[in-house]
This record gives sequence, structure tokens and C-alpha cells, in this order.
Amino acid sequence: MKSGFIAFAFAAAVAAAPLAAQEHAPATQAPAAQAPAAQAQGAGAQKSASNAGAATVDHITPHITDSKYLEVPSLDPSHGFQRAVTLPSGWPTFTIPLPLIGPFLVDTSPTKLVVMLWIAAAITVILLVGAARSHTRRHRHGLPPRGLAGAMEAMILYMRNEVILPNVGHHGEGFVPYLLTIFFFILIANLLGLVPYMGTATGDISVTATLAIMTFIVIEVAGMRALGKGYINTIIFWPRDLPLYMRVPLSLILSPVEMMSKLTKPFALAIRLFANMTAGHIVVLALIGMIFTFQSYLLAPAPVAMAVAIMLLELMVAFLQAFIFTLLSSVFIGLVRESAH
Repeated sequence: MKSGFIAFAFAAAVAAAPLAAQEHAPATQAPAAQAPAAQAQGAGAQKSASNAGAATVDHITPHITDSKYLEVPSLDPSHGFQRAVTLPSGWPTFTIPLPLIGPFLVDTSPTKLVVMLWIAAAITVILLVGAARSHTRRHRHGLPPRGLAGAMEAMILYMRNEVILPNVGHHGEGFVPYLLTIFFFILIANLLGLVPYMGTATGDISVTATLAIMTFIVIEVAGMRALGKGYINTIIFWPRDLPLYMRVPLSLILSPVEMMSKLTKPFALAIRLFANMTAGHIVVLALIGMIFTFQSYLLAPAPVAMAVAIMLLELMVAFLQAFIFTLLSSVFIGLVRESAH
């Protein structure tokens, strides 16, 4: 199974994407607010100063925001049983000159979401390579796969036979390793966002944009290999069955439309994955925030119940979005390969 080895190179390329790191110290390390105790009078002012100095712990937004810190478990209940660990900095930086925009500074120092990508890549490699070795070992003895390897084989066969090959078209076996890898990689990255102290890497637009750009390159290369010189027809609209005086104006009008249709494919892939993986956490944050907005314990059971329901829905969305990304990638590859027919 080649897809396990492709995962490592794939994730390394994704991790190289410049994440828009929000370099802010988490609330667990934020200095206590300086209460104006010297100017306050009476017990009421002292109570306000005490409340101002209390630590505020956020367990939801760290799952969808990037930073230079990792939240790790702690035994200190005053900080929400978590503490912040600063990630190493000072890694090489370089500047990319962009026309009409100016220099773009790229810092290769790891951020929290980069670490999440590394973890997702490592889990993907372990799962796929481990399943492949288990399958080979049991097949050698004439036994069917079982346990996790059996479940992995069922998922791989379904994605290959029911999703990838029917949409990619004839001779599409060469695209199966990439598409299987991208499916499992996105799935694991999505699920990590539901684990305490982790983060949703696919909730960052730079990550989903990098995944979409990589898929866009695969789509266009597939079209070039399948169509040869006819690939230019996917960019320039030139109706050969019409007279010349109609070809030219139609070409001038519809060629930009053809180009826009190419660019909307990666845009749709990136925005769909980013928006869906971010929306669930935002809804949970809004529901839990109702408790503190109304400051009533009597209201707490309803938002908590709804938040639990949303988290269960998020579990389904994690699988669904990985499936949709792989399905659309397969469809786009198949469309460009069959555009000559």
C-alpha cells in the first residue's frame, strides 16, 4: 500500500504552508489584571479587584485558533487543569517577493497547528503502514484481516471501489494512493480537533488552502497527461464547428469563464472544509457562552445538552468533510481527464 508512504511527504508539504499564527499568550499565562485597589473604596471595590485578578480559561477557541503555545494537561484546577508550553522559535525565516503585493515574510518556526499536522501525519502513516503490513502478514497465511486492519481495509476498499475509481474514470488506479492518503489525513486532522488539548488544523484557512492547491496541481497534471496538446482547450474556448466570425467573440467571452471555473474548484474545496470545521466550534462556544451571559446555573443544562449534541454532530461532520473533499477531488480529476470525450 503506497498511500502510507505518500502521507509523510504530503503532510510535510502541508506543514510547510505559512500558518497565520496568532502570537498571543493563552489565558493561563496572562498576567493578572491590575485592579485599582489603591483608588477603590469599600468591600465592593475589593471584590471587583479580586474578580479582575481571576484567571480566565478558554477551552473552545484554542481548538480553532493558532498560536505559539501548546495546551497540555495540568493538575492545577485554578487554571482549568491545563498549562501552556511555549513552542521553539528562532527557526529560519525567508521572504517571498510577491508582485503588486510586496514582500511576504515566512517564519518556519512551528506553531500549534503545525504540530497538529505533524501528529496527524504520524498517525496516518502508522495506521496505513500498519494495516498494510498486517494484511500482508495474514494474507501470507491464508487468513483474512481482522481488528483494526480489517476495519481499515473495509474503508479503503469502499473509498477505492465506490468513490475514487467510478469518478476518476478508466485507468484511475494511479490516483488512488493520493486520494486515499488525503482522505485519512483530513479525517484524522478533523478528529484531533475534538480531543482535549488538541486543535483543529483544518479549521485554519491556510491549511485547507494548501490542501486545495495540492489537489489543484494533481487535477491539472492529470488533465495534461490525459489530453496532451488538447489540454489547451480546457483553458481557451474555441468552438471549431462555428464560423470564424463567431469563434473569436465567443472565445474572448468564454475563455475567462473557463479559467474562472478552474480556479473555483480549489476555492470551493478550501472554503467548504474550513467553514464546516470552524462552524461547529463556534456554535459550541456560543451555546456555552449563554451560561455566562445570563449568569444562571438554572439555564446551564439546556446549553450543555445542546453543546453535547453539536459535538456528536461534529464527529459525523469530521468523517463527512473528509469524504466530501475526497469525492470532489475525484470528480474534478475525472472531469478534466474525460473533457476530450
